[in-house]
This record gives sequence, structure tokens and C-alpha cells, in this order.
Amino acid sequence: MKEFDLKGKKALVTGASRGIGESIAKTLAAYGAELILASRKIDDLRKVEEDIKRSGGAAGSIACNTGEMEQIGALFEEIKKRHGRLDILVNNAATNPYFGDVLGADEKVWDKTFAVNLKGMFFASQHAARMMKDSGGGTIVNVASVNGIKPAPFQGIYSITKAGVIALTKSFAKELAPFNIRVNALLPGLTDTKFSAALTSNKDILNLVLPSIPMGRVARPEEMAGAVLYLISDMASYTTGATIVVDGGMLA
Repeated sequence: MKEFDLKGKKALVTGASRGIGESIAKTLAAYGAELILASRKIDDLRKVEEDIKRSGGAAGSIACNTGEMEQIGALFEEIKKRHGRLDILVNNAATNPYFGDVLGADEKVWDKTFAVNLKGMFFASQHAARMMKDSGGGTIVNVASVNGIKPAPFQGIYSITKAGVIALTKSFAKELAPFNIRVNALLPGLTDTKFSAALTSNKDILNLVLPSIPMGRVARPEEMAGAVLYLISDMASYTTGATIVVDGGMLA
């Protein structure tokens, strides 16, 4: 369908080296977008880049730790140099270094989680929106989590950051709409990725979680990509400030 045609679009996906980010990047490339892949480790990005190119898509890689402000600035300077503009940003990079109760959390894990999940996302969105405004518009999708609505046990700090991502999304959506920039959020449920391995690979935890998911299973990373494709496409031209939950019915 022409409404999903992304030919000529420049798309940045952070956290693109694996999991949900990798699946989103490959899907956008399949629909014609030229991908800019960003993550901390360039070698992992190269593998995704090569996969995209083998499938006939276009992609390039830039190493960036989105918890470091200088690296975020350098990332967008490089994008300006290579591409001159940016049409799509998918803020997928995230971290969750602490799995435990809130009473045991320390300032170090708080700062690290907020630096990547919220501060980094805010300033990446700011850089992207400035470029989009100059070129007449664009779309941003922030990857939040169902934890932002219903905090999970022993994931307090992570859940707080994801609630912040939802508020960030709505704030940017309201302020950027006059510039033809749409901002929405994807809220994945439990997904089978390395990021979620502490949950999905632990049988005891999984047996506790699965009864709360009406579909009775965890998601595959590629099941998140369709929602993102919709949000950045012309099919969602009147959609901004929205949160799309993809969780197998967990929050129903």
C-alpha cells in the first residue's frame, strides 16, 4: 500500500543492534526507508546493517551511547553531515540494570537508568525535532512499556522511567504538532529479547507472568514492528500523542 511507502525517508533507530530495535529497523527498511542504526556497539550494528543490505535495503551504522549527552550531539551532527535531514526517529534504546526491590536500589542505578531511558530520549527527540522542523516535519516514536502504566514488581526504577516516556511523548506531541511533527509511543508487553531474558528465561517468573497475559505467551520482537510502521506512516497522519499497547491483552 502506498500509505506505508517509506521510500526516500531517512530513519534513525536507536538501540537497533538487537531485539525490538533490530526488528523495527528491518521492517522500516523493507518498506523503503534508509536506515541510520545507532547503538553502543558498532560490531553488533554492522550485522544488522549487513542483513538489511542483503535484503536490498539501505542502512548505515553510528555508534552512540544515548546515556551520554556528548555522544547524542555527535550522532546528530553526523546525521546532518551524511544525510542533511531526518524524517523518522524511533527512540528504542533503553537499559534496566537493576532487578530488585525499591528499598535496595541505589543512586547509581537510578542515574544510569534515567540517563538512557528518559534524559537521553528527551534530548535525542529535541535534536531530531529541530532537524524535522527545518525540513517541514517528521515523525517520532518512543518505545515505552506497559510498565509505564502498570509497574512490575522489582522493576520500580525502570517502570518510573517508562511512565516518564509516556509523559514525554504527550508533551512533545502537543508542542511539535504545529511544525507537522507527530510523536507517539509504543508500549510493548513482555517480549522475548535478550533485554528481557531475566524474566523470559526464568521458569518460575514466567509461570507467574503468563497467567496475566490472555494470549498465554510472550511476544516476538517482530510483533512490535507493525505498530511502529503504522505510527510513522501516512495511515496515522492524524495520530499524535497516542500510546499503542502491544501486550497480548495484559492490560485489558
